[in-house]
Amino acid sequence: MLQTLKENAKAGARGAARTREAPDRLRALALVRNMGIIAHIDAGKTTVSERILFYSGLVHRMGEVHEGTATMDWMPQERERGITITSAATTCFWRDHQINLLDTPGHVDFTVEVERSLRVLDGAVGVFCGVGGVQPQSETVWRQADRYHVPRVAFINKMDRMGADFDAVVAQMNARFATLCVPVQLPLGREESFRGAIDLLTMEAVSFDDQTLGQKMTRGPVPSELGAASEKARAALVEKVAEQDEAVLEAYLAAPDVPAAILRAGLRRAVLANKIVPVFCGSALRNKGVQLLLDGVVDYLPSPSDVPLLQGHHPKTQAVVTREADDFGPLTALAFKLTNDAHLGQIVFVRVYAGQIKKGANVYNPRTRRRERVMRLVRLHADSREEIETLYAGEIGAVSGFKQVTTGDTLCFENDPVELERIRFPEPVISMAIEPKSQSDRVKLQEAMAAMAAEDPTCVVSINAETGQTILSGMGELHLEILKDRMFREYKVQANAGKPMVAYRETVTAEGRAEHVFDRVIGGQRQMAGLTIEVAPAPRGAGNTVAFGISTAVLSAEFRPEIEAGIQDALATGVVAQYALTDLKVRVAGAQVHETDSTPMAFRTAAVMALREAARAAGAVLLEPIMALEVLTPPEYMGDVLNDLSSRRGRIRNMESHETVQVIHADVPLAALFGYSTAIRSVSKGRASYSMEPACFDVVPETIQATIINR
Repeated sequence: MLQTLKENAKAGARGAARTREAPDRLRALALVRNMGIIAHIDAGKTTVSERILFYSGLVHRMGEVHEGTATMDWMPQERERGITITSAATTCFWRDHQINLLDTPGHVDFTVEVERSLRVLDGAVGVFCGVGGVQPQSETVWRQADRYHVPRVAFINKMDRMGADFDAVVAQMNARFATLCVPVQLPLGREESFRGAIDLLTMEAVSFDDQTLGQKMTRGPVPSELGAASEKARAALVEKVAEQDEAVLEAYLAAPDVPAAILRAGLRRAVLANKIVPVFCGSALRNKGVQLLLDGVVDYLPSPSDVPLLQGHHPKTQAVVTREADDFGPLTALAFKLTNDAHLGQIVFVRVYAGQIKKGANVYNPRTRRRERVMRLVRLHADSREEIETLYAGEIGAVSGFKQVTTGDTLCFENDPVELERIRFPEPVISMAIEPKSQSDRVKLQEAMAAMAAEDPTCVVSINAETGQTILSGMGELHLEILKDRMFREYKVQANAGKPMVAYRETVTAEGRAEHVFDRVIGGQRQMAGLTIEVAPAPRGAGNTVAFGISTAVLSAEFRPEIEAGIQDALATGVVAQYALTDLKVRVAGAQVHETDSTPMAFRTAAVMALREAARAAGAVLLEPIMALEVLTPPEYMGDVLNDLSSRRGRIRNMESHETVQVIHADVPLAALFGYSTAIRSVSKGRASYSMEPACFDVVPETIQATIINR
């Protein structure tokens, strides 16, 4: 382990030595922090963001979520509902460091915003409620950060609330997360008497002055009644860091009371290696603890030069290409978000990994193989823009003027191209029909939906082949409601919207095989093709795969693209109730080819018919989305809540008992959860709350399946 630590340290030193920086950038790379705030809904992310803006001097009056004045919640829909819908970006400064901040949504319907933000961030702050602890969406965003190997610090918020328990939340974090979570602070006071934090590195008590909105901090000795607990917590911190860092281990062996500077440096190395998550505490709403959290962001989260070399591939040769944070290297940037601005038109959020993007320059998009011109460059502050001339390596900004750039596209030089891994997005689980009120609104409706789909990859627009209806699909009822509201308010479209519907899927339960010969005379010419196709079930969530089990001597390469296209056509329309087929292994097992009469069109049609017949033979069934539901209810309403869940086909996974609340974890079909917010308020007299997130797809019971097919 010690050898690995030494090698990692040498590699980091080599990376820092290679970095070249432009003299006119805002801050040196080592002083840049690209970080996001991630959490479950109502944990206090936006309130933490507002305090960061205030204490860093970017704003002179703190906005409040509950008053609809939060700077980072700039959309009308966000201010009306008191929730974050879209990730907002800003740049502020703390201790001479440049902090590029993204405030992300906590509601599961907008998890795409968290996904694409974490894809481009170097570090993150996970915010947890001191009462609610680790909640379902907390785990979801944590897994997203794990997937992108994003180092984190944690902030346990709302420590002034009744029932807040710092130790219990830390224990939950360590029980549910793979990364070790270690307190670097202890709360000073409990619940309504909470007044600050004990800094375990310096062993000082830090309190915050209410008269100056927490701007004035007082450091003093640790109160005697907390002395023993603080000493024990510091010893545990030193031991856990020493297990991960050689320098701290050497200092610890020399003297157990490791100096704060050595401990801080060792903790930073452990955080960068994703071995430890430092845990802070405070109450953002009461203006306590946020400055210390900002110190933690600067002290522990990585700069762009601290992260491993970026890997992509050459778009033509597929060879691995690496990039480092270097202002004078070949341009490498990722377009991670699109949005529409009233003045600038469509703007593209970009993260520059290497090189520079200059106003007026051309960049190359390997996906479209086209050059795009940078018309304007802006630095972001929520919904306001500051025009700039250059974006440097390690910075986040926005570009206007692009024509064919979409979310996940790489921007580079044409003579030194690279393509980065694209961002993965979840499939929509709910949909609704929408139609214009008049013929004059039809074009406006199409333009509005195209613009929203370009901004949000989980907003999917499709046409029902049978009815001709336009179908708008999304991640949940709230998502569809926001999309509909934006359509009416922003795009001034007059339209009728149907009720939300579940986005079912189809799959097969066994192996199936079918042969179909297409032999027709069309336009005076014979079209002939025969195909044998086999299907088999794949593991749930694996998606579809297509393979050819015959050689090119039997089936030439010219027909294969059309056969694959036909298979995809059939997979998209299904056989039970015309929902898309998923989780299938498809194999083309045989073909009949005529020397002169076989055509690509004939093979495409044969592929569609053969796949449908094979799927029917394999026992095609309907799948429905299952939601992971967490309900928090007072004990006296536990029975009523459980009975209601049972009536909704819910399966109880486990139950937890806390001091004042019972927590129920259940899997419930999405179709049974329409209107659940009203029902849960009714059975608990408004005292229970819930949250849910997509868990998986499962087979619809036969009795219900017949109802869905026949409606």
